[in-house]
Amino acid sequence: MITAETNPIAIKKKGNRSLEISWEDGHVSLYSFRYLRQNCSCAGCVEEWTGKKVLDKDVIPLDLLGLKAETTGNYALSFSFSDHHDTGIYHFDHLREICPCVICKE
Repeated sequence: MITAETNPIAIKKKGNRSLEISWEDGHVSLYSFRYLRQNCSCAGCVEEWTGKKVLDKDVIPLDLLGLKAETTGNYALSFSFSDHHDTGIYHFDHLREICPCVICKE
């Protein structure tokens, strides 16, 4: 269910290194594309039955770029990364949950 916390009102690609999402509740999240890639929840990055992350976050290149960002339906974003990964679907509630800002980490 989309709420003010999980409803994006603006999504801006900031070059090839980061993505900014402004949420309906006024919060703004800034994600590096490397951070988004490290938090992919596709079947290749997370074990389907256990939910255990199988992606070694340290193998993601430090200079990873976000080549494409696009909406998927009215509920998610998908990305193409410079490491050729493009199978993850990032639901808006998941993106808000993994917001890396200091306020959200508390």
